[in-house]
Amino acid sequence: MHDTNSGKPTKTRVYLGFDYGLKRIGMAVGDDLTRLARPLPVINNGREPDWVAIDRLIKEWRPDAAIVGLPINMDGGEQAITAPARNFGQELRTRYGLPVFLVDERMSSRAADDEIRSARADGRKKHRVQKGERDGVAARLILEQYLSGDTQKFWAIPTPPVSPKAEAS
Repeated sequence: MHDTNSGKPTKTRVYLGFDYGLKRIGMAVGDDLTRLARPLPVINNGREPDWVAIDRLIKEWRPDAAIVGLPINMDGGEQAITAPARNFGQELRTRYGLPVFLVDERMSSRAADDEIRSARADGRKKHRVQKGERDGVAARLILEQYLSGDTQKFWAIPTPPVSPKAEAS
């Protein structure tokens, strides 16, 4: 990839995608060069996300941003899980100082189910569907939607304001 202004090579940006759920969090990694993503192992989510596992993946992949699927109803209204997903994105922003983008994830779980079903039907997938596999595929689809550049379907979580105390230090 090259900077169109200078012709010099630019750094390929890496992104982590998250499909937030109350039991599991699907994850994927992708980049802006290929605009493709692949699922990563699913993370358990109980009373709170497995931050140790997320820390490990953040250190391993050193993403330039995090992309979190935002569950929205077909009519644009919020679901019961919309606020927890938004809070998860904000916590990623706070913990890691990364830019975080929320992506409209309508139909991502259904698309993941369709993709898995199709892979089984045509023989590309031979084993039974594993617990959490749908979450990883959904995270990949959410991340690829972001990488496609359709800016009408994602929003940035704003950078927290700098407190006056922090500026004085």
